[in-house]
Parts: sequence; C-alpha cells; structure tokens
Amino acid sequence: MRTSQPRIFVAGHRGLVGSAIVRVLNAQGLTNIVTRTHAELELTNQAQVRDFFAAEHIDQVYLAAAKVGGIHANNTYPAEFIYDNMMVQANVVHEAWRCGVKKLLFLGSSCIYPRMAEQPIREEYLMSGILEPTNEPYAMAKIAGIKLCESYNRQYGTDYRSVMPTNLYGPGDNYHPENSHVIPALIRRFHEAKLKETAEVLIWGSGRPMREFLYVDDMAEASVYVMQLDLKTYGANTDPMHSHINVGTGQDTTIGDLARLVGKVVGYEGRIEFDTSKPDGTPRKLLDVSKLHSLGWRAQMPLDQGLERAYQAFLGTNKLY
Repeated sequence: MRTSQPRIFVAGHRGLVGSAIVRVLNAQGLTNIVTRTHAELELTNQAQVRDFFAAEHIDQVYLAAAKVGGIHANNTYPAEFIYDNMMVQANVVHEAWRCGVKKLLFLGSSCIYPRMAEQPIREEYLMSGILEPTNEPYAMAKIAGIKLCESYNRQYGTDYRSVMPTNLYGPGDNYHPENSHVIPALIRRFHEAKLKETAEVLIWGSGRPMREFLYVDDMAEASVYVMQLDLKTYGANTDPMHSHINVGTGQDTTIGDLARLVGKVVGYEGRIEFDTSKPDGTPRKLLDVSKLHSLGWRAQMPLDQGLERAYQAFLGTNKLY
C-alpha cells in the first residue's frame, strides 16, 4: 500500500554521502526510503535498473552512487572510473524518466571545474578550461551527469537537479591506505603513527596549497534542502544550461594547517615535516557558494569539530585494509 510520503530511492546508500542522506531524511521523518546494495542491484546493468524502477514505483531519486577514489585510484583505473560512472548515471536517469520519476538529485564533484579555474570557483566556470589530468575520466563522467539531467529537463520537462560538493569527509569515509582522500588518509596516518610512537610524519608537498572541506552531514542536509526547494525558486536561481549548484563552506585552509589540526585531534605528539620534493598540485581550490547562500542554506559544522567526529567514526569502523 502506498503511503502519503514520497517513495525515495537513495542510490549508493552505503557510501559516504548516501548514508548521510538517509540519516537526514530519517531525521525529517521521511522513512519511505528504498535502498539496494551492490549485490542486490548492479546499477551499471540497464536491464536490472529497468526492472527495479518498473517494480518499485519510485517518486524521488538521490543519485549518490559512484565509483570514487583518490589520485592513485584515478590514475590506476581511469577506464573503470569513466565507464562505471557514466553507465550508472545513464541507467538511473533514463530508467527513472521511463517510469515517470519527476524529481531527481544528481551528486557531482568539484573536480568538474578546470584545473586552474579562477578562485573562488563559480558554477559558470564549468567547461571553461582544461581539467586536472589525474582525475579527468571521473570529472568527465560527472560533467556528463549534469548535462544528462539538464537534457532530460529540457526535452521531457523533468525536475532533475545537480549539486557539486567540495571535498567531503566524515562518518562512512574510506580509509584505504592507497585509495582514500586527504582527510581520511591523514587520520589513518596520524593514528598509526601515534600507536607506533613514530617520531615524525612526513607530508607530501610544501603544505601551502589551500583546500576546502565540508562535513558530510552538512552536504546531505544541503542536498535534501536543494531537492525540496520549490521549482520556481530553484529555476529562478539556476540556468537550464548551468543548473548545478556548488555546495561548500566558502572557507579553505592550507594542507599544512589541516595536517597539524588532524594531528592534534588524533593526539599525535611527534613532528610533522613536509617533503617539498613532492608536487603540490593545484595551489587553491575553493568553491563560490554564494548561490547556495542566497537560497537560504549555509554549512554549520566547524572543521575542528567535524574532524573530531570523523576520528571517532574512524575508531569505530570495522573495516580492515
């Protein structure tokens, strides 16, 4: 029997962002949520996705499922990163449309923007320059996802929206020694150094590059907020050909300061040194979030408190690598 609540499919509910979206929806009393594990539903398989939507009568979709990873993973598996992500997006968006789903939120990534984009990065800078080579296949897939949603809106009148988060961290993160992003990688390194009483932790690069970090539950709240905006408000603040919205804090920090803060949170008492023979990468990567602020949403979690929660989540994880 159908309930009065919308039937919401969260694709990727076990991931960092998907699990946070489920937490936020539940906190709002929205409990008619449909999820599937990878073993239950292979999103790269069109036939399986078609059968799923035909059977489940979904009203809304949060498309948080994606193949993700750090620089090492992106460099090692570029074909998988572009193929898997493009197939997931194409299957979910197309089959959602086929079965009459009017509302969908696609979650992208700030890596869609040019490597040397003007700072802070505005939404209209999309496709205005060369992408970062190390994650270009992933970025291209995410750009295709945005344009997929915009194209279905233009041709079929759907309400498919996109949000582009900055660097995320928090409960549910990936702490793999090779495939994780910067904050989970630092948490693990400092934790292991503390346990081994290592005298020094060496950080690649000068520590001067600046990055922006957003606590994942803030990202989830922003996603639900954007999804729930009435169409008139959303449309008045976006453009049919640039419909995505940046999600971030509007503030950044140096990698050096981040490393020192993570070390403090973890309780590491040794030295932190920087290997300046290693590359720094992009000097700065900060999203312009003025559009999101004008829509009435701002991030709430301070970085130090978010790192405390992330470390406690790391201590409670059952994953061993």
